[in-house]
Amino acid sequence: MTKQQRIGAFVRLKAFLDRHFSKTFLNEETQLHEGLNALLDTAFTYNGWFSRNFTEEALKNIALMLDEKELDVFCKPIPENVEAKRVAVICAGNIPLVCFHDVMCVLLSGHQLIVKMSEDDKVLLPFFLKLLVHYEPGFDEKIRFAHGRLSEFDAVIATGSNNTAKHFEFYFSKYPNIIRKNRSSVAVINGDETTADFQELGKDIFTYYGLGCRNVGKLLVPKGYQFDAFFEGIYGFGEVANNNKYGNNYDYHRSLYLLESLPFLDNNFLILKESRDLHSPISVLFYQEYENQQELEAYLETNRDSLQCVVGKGHIPFGCSQKPVISEFADGVNTLDFLVHLSRSV
Repeated sequence: MTKQQRIGAFVRLKAFLDRHFSKTFLNEETQLHEGLNALLDTAFTYNGWFSRNFTEEALKNIALMLDEKELDVFCKPIPENVEAKRVAVICAGNIPLVCFHDVMCVLLSGHQLIVKMSEDDKVLLPFFLKLLVHYEPGFDEKIRFAHGRLSEFDAVIATGSNNTAKHFEFYFSKYPNIIRKNRSSVAVINGDETTADFQELGKDIFTYYGLGCRNVGKLLVPKGYQFDAFFEGIYGFGEVANNNKYGNNYDYHRSLYLLESLPFLDNNFLILKESRDLHSPISVLFYQEYENQQELEAYLETNRDSLQCVVGKGHIPFGCSQKPVISEFADGVNTLDFLVHLSRSV
């Protein structure tokens, strides 16, 4: 395959997704679209966090990344002739298709992909990889699924918790690797936000029920800040409590804080609690006050290596944390650059 052939397959994948959501199916694709609809339901059966609305949101965000002009620019650093290496991608399973960007980078760069899927997210990716093979048969020999212990690979891209990252670092230290750990995201509130701003911020908090590293889990607010406007803005996201898993988390943490007589604010589906910790549990949003801009900037700098996104005016706009552009890499590590230079480093 040429580089342009590989790009072309992903462009066709975008077109398929666009047709799926606009319901303008090509006749020969009707069964594929019906199959995808069935898989969306199956994904929720396997993982109760993967509700259909959020899984579709993940697919729409993937489609946004696959614009042809953006892909052409993104792929410029990739040489036409690549010494293909075997790259293992160990996928997380916290949100639907969270590993797609890594998988895409490996395939676009001309390497061979070995996928180690998460048990929590094993339904959707095979469908889209088969669809890519359908659009470009040359991908067939470039894709392999790993079952059990990984073997016969040259490099690793792995995502997991801080604990699993320690194991990854031990086992894969001899290989070129990208190993990602826990990160979280914060929103900076300056006190001038409107209800519309908070409605957008609600997307950053509640999309995927707060399970992603790009989900806002903490607010940084001015000293003495009152949260009335915030609660008014996020009122429309109360349906998250209809998910049993989310609702159970909410009930558990509310009961726990009441038993321990810990102060918190509550709107019947979100708990707002003051804490200096960065990583909040599901259904809980931490907040921390700052005295001035200097203190705020010092906090962001101190925690830079633990932050995936900073949302707010002057940062990532409200409502956009879950819509990364194709050139926005997790943890700030350029995956494509790693893959382009892999042939020379192995």
